Amino acid sequence: MLERLFYASSTMKKSKTPKDLNQMAAFIVDQATNESKPEEPKQPVKNQAAVELGRLGGKKGGPARAEKLTPEERKEIARKAAKARWGK
Repeated sequence: MLERLFYASSTMKKSKTPKDLNQMAAFIVDQATNESKPEEPKQPVKNQAAVELGRLGGKKGGPARAEKLTPEERKEIARKAAKARWGK
C-alpha cells in the first residue's frame, strides 16, 4: 500500500498527499486508522442590517471627508500613503 501511495503521488498532477515528511506521516497514519481531520469552526454569521448600515456610512464618509480637505492636506495624505506602500 505504501508503494502505491508514493507511486500515485509522483505520477498524478494534483495529489492530496502532502510533500512535507511530517505531514506525509500524519496523512499515512490517518489513512491507516480511517481518521479524518477535525472540522474547522464555522465563521459567525453577520447581521445583514449591521453590514448594510456600515456600508452606507462608509459610502458617505469617504466623499464627505474628501470634500472637507484642502488640496495641501490631500497631497500630504497621498505622500504618506505612497511612502507607506513603496518606501519599504
